[in-house]
Amino acid sequence: MDNPAAAPILPGMTQDLIIVGGGLNGPVLALAAAQAGLSSTVIDALPVETRAAPEFDGRAYALALSSQRMLAALALWPELEAHAQAMAQIKVSDGRVGDANVFLGLHFDSAEIEDGPMGYMVEDRYLRRVLLDAMDGSDRITHLSQARVVAQEARPDSVGVTLESGAALQARLLVGADGRQSGTATRAGITRTGWGYGQTALVCAIRHEAPHDGVAHQLFLPEGPLAILPLTGQRSAIVWSETDANARAINALDDDAYLDVLRPRFGTFLGEISLAGQRHSYPLGLSLANRFVAARLALVGDAAHGLHPIAGQGLNAGLRDVAALAHVIGHATRRGEDFASVPVLARYERWRRFDTATLAAATDLFNRLFSNDNPLLRLGRDLGMAAVGAVPALRGSFIREAAGLTGDLSDLMRG
Repeated sequence: MDNPAAAPILPGMTQDLIIVGGGLNGPVLALAAAQAGLSSTVIDALPVETRAAPEFDGRAYALALSSQRMLAALALWPELEAHAQAMAQIKVSDGRVGDANVFLGLHFDSAEIEDGPMGYMVEDRYLRRVLLDAMDGSDRITHLSQARVVAQEARPDSVGVTLESGAALQARLLVGADGRQSGTATRAGITRTGWGYGQTALVCAIRHEAPHDGVAHQLFLPEGPLAILPLTGQRSAIVWSETDANARAINALDDDAYLDVLRPRFGTFLGEISLAGQRHSYPLGLSLANRFVAARLALVGDAAHGLHPIAGQGLNAGLRDVAALAHVIGHATRRGEDFASVPVLARYERWRRFDTATLAAATDLFNRLFSNDNPLLRLGRDLGMAAVGAVPALRGSFIREAAGLTGDLSDLMRG
């Protein structure tokens, strides 16, 4: 049910979950909870019209195979499949501006595993629309748009929130899915650890003359990595990291000049390129919540961890949080436990803290190792990539890691 008009807020209104954040992770959690028989209220600061805008704005997501299986288990994939581009191969190169066509690195091919493509690219506009429609079609989900939480209080057997409108809601569990600047975490006294990288990500989509054949490219340049990710048709998504100063200068350019800067980094292997949507940018840094849970509260997605996009794992890590939390509270419910109690939420935190810390350390190390032109480091990393590429077992491990098929997978991630 969508917006306050369709779902009146009643004093003391009680749900199983209150989810703060209507981006991607919050709605997916509400749908996973609904599948387990639990009710949710999703509180979204943005209007529905903004979330549902049909125009392509240049944003897209790399979904690992395990994330795709999760969306399929939630009956979302049939509506997305026609708009999804499979990633059959990944090529990783270590280069400099001007030699983007020289491939010296790793080549991962999903044909080496039996599970299928390593993942899929899906545009933001399609994923958001499918989530909105699914929430609207569920009688266990209340979607409150243009609403903001201004206060929250944990009680022994419930949690209460107060909205900017003055309305009050209560639930058994409060979930923060409200990003790196999570008000939910701040109000609970949860602090963060992190730092900036002095880099900015430039994000856009391009059209190109030649077909991409479902190949994703990760090119490491001294100023930062450049990802070229295949979209449907002869288009690709670009996530391009530059130093903050370079990014400010590039962002100030008009579209033609912007492309002139991108071309020597991108290369000519896909022919002539042009913009296929809006341009975006955002600062890059590492931001980890020092706790993922508190009394009657859990954090998911960027509210729990903000990572460098170097491995394309931002949304996938958030979906792993959602799948793990849904797994924990679903199993606790079936056992008759209070799913929002401290012992139950501690299971979720133990599950996700180690995986997240490992991923954060890896992305931080890769970015520091590759975002420079030190000749000794360049020699070492190129030799390392050559060694991995020469050993089939190691290559297969990296492919399964990229597909999200390693580690302790939740029910939803197994499909």
